[in-house]
Amino acid sequence: MPQDALSERFETSRKHLRGVALRMLGNAHEADDAVQEAWLRLARSDTGDVANLPGWLTTVVARICLDMLRARTARAEDPIDPDFDLASDADPEHDIMLADSVGVAMLVVLDRLSPSERLAFVLHDLFDLPFEDIAPILDKSPDAARQLASRARRRVRGAKADRATVDRQRIIETFLVAARGGDMTALLQVLDPDVVFRADAAAMTLGSLAEIRGAAAVAGAFKGRAQAAAVALIDGELGAAVLPAGALLLVLNFEVRDGRIAGIRAVADQAALAGIDVVVD
Repeated sequence: MPQDALSERFETSRKHLRGVALRMLGNAHEADDAVQEAWLRLARSDTGDVANLPGWLTTVVARICLDMLRARTARAEDPIDPDFDLASDADPEHDIMLADSVGVAMLVVLDRLSPSERLAFVLHDLFDLPFEDIAPILDKSPDAARQLASRARRRVRGAKADRATVDRQRIIETFLVAARGGDMTALLQVLDPDVVFRADAAAMTLGSLAEIRGAAAVAGAFKGRAQAAAVALIDGELGAAVLPAGALLLVLNFEVRDGRIAGIRAVADQAALAGIDVVVD
């Protein structure tokens, strides 16, 4: 196939492949590297007999991500429990709700899974890949891959019972929605009375004060703003990223205390941003 045609077919799958890689790796830079490596492997391969190129590419990206996860962690994977009853874990309606809920906050939870658990859960529960296709990637049987996904699902459910991450996401989202809508009442409810906002020098050039104290003053500063802000993982911690036209402008780090935002720090220095890992769902 001509290179231009091959590149065009790859581009139609890029968004999907990046979505797989992001959920596998939880790291935007590594996800982009995995997708780029998939393109290089495609360009070097004879895919004339491949009937389902998107499926082939998904498998390639999954293998690359699995290798990256295994290289990242030295944690040994637990053996499959031969006595585990697959039927006891079946709850299709709940599983659909669980898969739909996996966003930025859940990337924190996925990091607690072993590489094989994460791959089986992500590919099956989030991207509907059958276990018969997942098994060869893991060098396991379909039943073993199914057990890995089931075990991962239980761990994700258990982690969701710990509300800390989910609550933090809700608080930040409430703040951003209130700011965008200019809702002073909602802003004052989510801000600690003694909240302190601080900005670095680069953020100050964008119109921010170096420091703002008190809920009313901070709410007033954010009223009608944050239009391009979204909840994001900032070096593994839930915060917010401001991305006008898709380009990272600044990040907001939050201190949450007793269910309210007690501190906000705006970082816009480009050198600092280059060293920060930002993942936006």
